[in-house]
Amino acid sequence: MEKKEKKDKRKVPVVNYENFTIHTAIYKTLLTKKFKNRKAYEVTDPKLVISEIPGTVRQVFVKKGQKVEAGEIMLELEAMKMYNKILAPEKGVIKTVHVKMGDSIPKKFVMVEMK
Repeated sequence: MEKKEKKDKRKVPVVNYENFTIHTAIYKTLLTKKFKNRKAYEVTDPKLVISEIPGTVRQVFVKKGQKVEAGEIMLELEAMKMYNKILAPEKGVIKTVHVKMGDSIPKKFVMVEMK
Protein backbone atom coordinates (compact mmCIF):
# COMPACT_ATOMS: atom_id res chain seq x y z
CA MET A 1 0.00 0.00 0.00
CA GLU A 2 1.31 3.34 -1.06
CA LYS A 3 1.29 6.34 1.31
CA LYS A 4 -0.34 9.46 0.01
CA GLU A 5 1.41 12.70 0.70
CA LYS A 6 -0.75 15.32 2.31
CA LYS A 7 -0.75 18.63 0.54
CA ASP A 8 -0.19 21.70 2.65
CA LYS A 9 -3.39 23.73 2.29
CA ARG A 10 -2.23 26.72 4.30
CA LYS A 11 -2.41 29.93 2.34
CA VAL A 12 0.53 32.26 2.25
CA PRO A 13 -0.66 35.84 2.81
CA VAL A 14 -0.02 38.29 0.02
CA VAL A 15 2.13 41.15 1.26
CA ASN A 16 1.79 44.53 -0.42
CA TYR A 17 4.81 46.63 0.35
CA GLU A 18 4.50 50.38 -0.09
CA ASN A 19 7.11 52.98 -0.86
CA PHE A 20 8.00 55.19 2.11
CA THR A 21 10.21 58.20 1.38
CA ILE A 22 12.42 59.94 3.90
CA HIS A 23 14.27 62.85 2.28
CA THR A 24 15.80 61.16 -0.78
CA ALA A 25 15.79 57.54 0.47
CA ILE A 26 12.94 55.27 -0.61
CA TYR A 27 12.07 52.24 1.54
CA LYS A 28 9.68 49.39 0.80
CA THR A 29 7.73 48.69 3.97
CA LEU A 30 4.38 47.79 5.51
CA LEU A 31 2.42 50.79 6.74
CA THR A 32 0.01 50.43 9.67
CA LYS A 33 -3.64 51.46 9.44
CA LYS A 34 -2.98 54.11 12.10
CA PHE A 35 -0.23 55.63 9.95
CA LYS A 36 -2.35 55.53 6.79
CA ASN A 37 -5.31 57.22 8.55
CA ARG A 38 -3.28 59.93 10.27
CA LYS A 39 -4.20 63.57 9.86
CA ALA A 40 -1.89 65.30 7.41
CA TYR A 41 0.24 68.17 8.72
CA GLU A 42 -1.13 71.61 7.94
CA VAL A 43 0.86 74.80 8.18
CA THR A 44 -0.91 77.12 10.60
CA ASP A 45 -1.72 80.71 9.74
CA PRO A 46 0.22 83.02 12.10
CA LYS A 47 -2.62 85.57 11.82
CA LEU A 48 -4.99 83.19 13.65
CA VAL A 49 -4.64 82.69 17.41
CA ILE A 50 -5.99 79.20 18.06
CA SER A 51 -6.56 77.45 21.40
CA GLU A 52 -4.30 74.45 21.92
CA ILE A 53 -6.33 73.15 24.85
CA PRO A 54 -9.98 73.53 25.89
CA GLY A 55 -10.66 76.06 28.62
CA THR A 56 -12.53 79.10 29.86
CA VAL A 57 -11.66 82.66 28.86
CA ARG A 58 -10.88 84.59 32.07
CA GLN A 59 -9.88 87.95 30.60
CA VAL A 60 -9.67 89.60 27.20
CA PHE A 61 -7.01 92.32 26.93
CA VAL A 62 -7.52 93.31 23.27
CA LYS A 63 -10.32 94.68 21.12
CA LYS A 64 -11.01 95.06 17.40
CA GLY A 65 -8.71 97.57 15.69
CA GLN A 66 -6.12 97.59 18.49
CA LYS A 67 -2.43 97.46 17.55
CA VAL A 68 -0.39 94.78 19.31
CA GLU A 69 3.30 93.96 19.49
CA ALA A 70 4.74 90.45 19.29
CA GLY A 71 4.59 88.85 22.75
CA GLU A 72 1.90 91.18 24.12
CA ILE A 73 -0.76 89.49 26.28
CA MET A 74 -4.03 89.12 24.36
CA LEU A 75 -6.08 86.76 26.54
CA GLU A 76 -5.99 84.76 29.72
CA LEU A 77 -7.33 81.21 29.39
CA GLU A 78 -8.10 79.00 32.38
CA ALA A 79 -7.43 75.35 31.62
CA MET A 80 -6.78 72.46 34.00
CA LYS A 81 -6.78 74.84 37.00
CA MET A 82 -4.01 76.94 35.46
CA TYR A 83 -4.12 80.43 33.99
CA ASN A 84 -2.50 80.54 30.56
CA LYS A 85 -1.51 83.85 29.04
CA ILE A 86 -2.12 83.86 25.28
CA LEU A 87 0.45 86.10 23.60
CA ALA A 88 0.40 87.84 20.23
CA PRO A 89 2.45 85.72 17.80
CA GLU A 90 3.60 88.76 15.83
CA LYS A 91 3.14 92.51 15.46
CA GLY A 92 -0.20 93.46 13.91
CA VAL A 93 -3.72 94.82 14.28
CA ILE A 94 -6.65 92.90 15.78
CA LYS A 95 -9.15 92.10 13.03
CA THR A 96 -11.71 90.13 15.10
CA VAL A 97 -12.02 88.85 18.66
CA HIS A 98 -14.15 85.67 18.66
CA VAL A 99 -14.32 85.20 22.44
CA LYS A 100 -15.52 87.13 25.46
CA MET A 101 -14.92 86.78 29.18
CA GLY A 102 -16.48 83.58 30.57
CA ASP A 103 -16.68 81.71 27.24
CA SER A 104 -15.92 78.01 27.36
CA ILE A 105 -13.93 77.09 24.25
CA PRO A 106 -12.86 73.75 22.74
CA LYS A 107 -9.45 72.75 21.45
CA LYS A 108 -8.49 74.25 18.04
CA PHE A 109 -10.93 77.17 18.41
CA VAL A 110 -10.01 80.45 16.66
CA MET A 111 -9.94 83.01 19.47
CA VAL A 112 -8.49 86.06 17.69
CA GLU A 113 -7.80 87.01 14.07
CA MET A 114 -5.10 89.54 13.19
CA LYS A 115 -4.41 91.62 10.07
